[in-house]
Amino acid sequence: MGNEPRLGSKVFYKIGEVSQVTKLPAYVLRFWESQFPFLNPKKSRGNQRLYVRRDIETVLEIKRMLYEEGHTLEGVKRYWARRGRISPQRVKPKELAQKLRGSLRAILKLLESN
Repeated sequence: MGNEPRLGSKVFYKIGEVSQVTKLPAYVLRFWESQFPFLNPKKSRGNQRLYVRRDIETVLEIKRMLYEEGHTLEGVKRYWARRGRISPQRVKPKELAQKLRGSLRAILKLLESN
């Protein structure tokens, strides 16, 4: 792709730099962090977001899915969930327990029906 954004050789990028590379406002990047638990840039001692190359690639893929392909936020969330990109440290224990309980009940019903 000829118009693909270029990244330098830096290890970490601040949110302003990511905003310029992705052509997205910083508030959109912060909002997406709240919507996609796997998009979780590190924070510096001064509490600045520090994105790595993989974070930026993820942002660009989310942007493509939303803006070019016309997916909804919920659709993109489902897509990433199917890809297994849910970060375990951001999953709430109560939610995880409820999901596991539901899965175990479904397995139990299958076993009981045989």
